[in-house]
Amino acid sequence: MKEITYSPSYTIVITYECFNYCTYCNFRVNSKLDSRSRIRKINFLLEKIQNKSISEILILSGEIHPQSPVRKIWLQDIYHLCRLALSMNFLPHINVGLLTYTEMKILKTVSISMGLMVEQLTPILLNTVHYSAPSKIPYLRLQHLSWAGKLQVPFTTGVLLYIGEKEENSWDTLKEIALIHQKWNHIQEIILQPYSSNIKQKSNISISNQYQLVKLISKARNILPVSIKLQLPPNLIQDSNYLLRCLKAGIQDFGGISPKDEINPSYFHLSKEKLSKILKYGKWKLRVRLPIYPNYDKYLSQSLQTVVNFWQRNKRID
Repeated sequence: MKEITYSPSYTIVITYECFNYCTYCNFRVNSKLDSRSRIRKINFLLEKIQNKSISEILILSGEIHPQSPVRKIWLQDIYHLCRLALSMNFLPHINVGLLTYTEMKILKTVSISMGLMVEQLTPILLNTVHYSAPSKIPYLRLQHLSWAGKLQVPFTTGVLLYIGEKEENSWDTLKEIALIHQKWNHIQEIILQPYSSNIKQKSNISISNQYQLVKLISKARNILPVSIKLQLPPNLIQDSNYLLRCLKAGIQDFGGISPKDEINPSYFHLSKEKLSKILKYGKWKLRVRLPIYPNYDKYLSQSLQTVVNFWQRNKRID
């Protein structure tokens, strides 16, 4: 049977606060950074999920303004939570928005991999959904991607679909990502993420958009090097037959599957058993992976490689 990979994960949110106001966002909340109480709770949560075959800890956050007085505390929290996760033999994957080169260099020492959605590079969106989102300027997203490459950070990025872009805009975005990867060879996977509203519907993607997504998957497979895996969040595809069509078109990975999708909280992941049953109809089977692919282990320090080796050796996970 053909294999589709996924990473058993648990998501920790540093803060829902964000200085961007993207009109489509299901994540952002007006809240304040409450470091001490949150970290105590997180310590308790990590202890609870130890020995439950969860390897990846996704550290997620809204974007804190670069000049914010709490930016330094925010960065320290991320650093300490990564260290805490590593001390329990978890593998931290960081996705906290734009970082400076120095910040990324610091966090590389305590994380296995990082991520940032490029979303879309067309400047048209700066006048619409990203009108009040300063960090969504295309140049800044690409700069972040390039810095990650220069620092040899195993990286996940992606495009966000159906937010007002044209079909060819997604192709152009993928081509730019491919060029950066060609220079630095650090991008592990690209997420093709359909925008989904916060109200769950029977079919969350229109028929025309379903056709467009399958077409984009095939196109992406031709644009991108074979070393980059194509990822699709399975909880955002409500129709099981459509999900199988996406796999047939070129999707290779489901990403991190966590008890709660913090970005799309209305869309719950199916259990492993239910998802496996759907996949079986298309002669697919699930295979567990780590948040870093084996060919990128060399990008990690020796101490980080030791934690990865623990999972590869004791849990028999790639």
